Amino acid sequence: MQPMRGIGLKLASVLVFIVMQSMIKATAGHVPPGEAVFFRSVFAIPVIFAWLAMQGLLSEGVRVQAPLSHVWRGLMGTTAMGLGFAALAYLPLPEVTAIGYASPLLVVIFAAMFLGEVVRAFRIACVVLGLVGVTIVLEPRLTVLDATSATAAFGVMLVLAGAVFSALAQVFVRKLVLTENTSAIVFWFSVTSTALSLLTIPFGWAWPQGWDWPLLVGAGLLGGAGQILLTSSYRHADASLIAPFEYASMLFSLLIGYFIFAEVPTTTMLAGAALVILAGCLIIWREARLGLKREAARPALTPQG
Repeated sequence: MQPMRGIGLKLASVLVFIVMQSMIKATAGHVPPGEAVFFRSVFAIPVIFAWLAMQGLLSEGVRVQAPLSHVWRGLMGTTAMGLGFAALAYLPLPEVTAIGYASPLLVVIFAAMFLGEVVRAFRIACVVLGLVGVTIVLEPRLTVLDATSATAAFGVMLVLAGAVFSALAQVFVRKLVLTENTSAIVFWFSVTSTALSLLTIPFGWAWPQGWDWPLLVGAGLLGGAGQILLTSSYRHADASLIAPFEYASMLFSLLIGYFIFAEVPTTTMLAGAALVILAGCLIIWREARLGLKREAARPALTPQG
């Protein structure tokens, strides 16, 4: 284990994904979200394929045991991606990031509903705290008093729907890891999302203009690189250690939103985001503590020879 290297790779992946989102946002006014999903997915495939080949994981990356589960995971994940990309046209980047933090909170609920995981009072309290934070972020947007607010409220609905589908995708991943290699999950998601994005062609695609081409292609390449960095980070450190660094995305999105898109965050948005981040970190901390207790109890439960 190399904890500092794992943390560095995690932070790098977070930054790469935020830059990728900002590139999609720059094209969101004239490139449909389904088309953006296509570019994000198809240009990630060669990056991931080359990485698997270099790591000697190519056979693992293409071998699947539960193809239908990959399709369902791809459907949920692709829908989440498309909704998130669509929301970037209506909301500032930091707000999309903050509201998207609802996804890991919803995973707790869906894991109890669909996987039978036990959710105790502490995690329920953390989920409630996090959802209060999300509500604080949402409150200024949930009004239809004028057209501008109505447009922002629509963006909020897109992000929330995306968070729901993202959480469902993560539940499918939890099931997939029981039978599938991580490399196969990563590779086939890009393939599936590319295929599914083509179904949006009848709803209208636009021929990319000018800077749209490098931005869209760059987003795809960065998406593949970000996935590789994220996967690699978990090889060097425990998930409980590096997971909280996901929330560095708020800092990165604030900086990019301010300097690139001239988006000034409100005090309300920052306060709500802080609550959501606190709730997420508490859940991660609790899971780490329970993991240590389970490891400590394991020798005692092992029959002695």
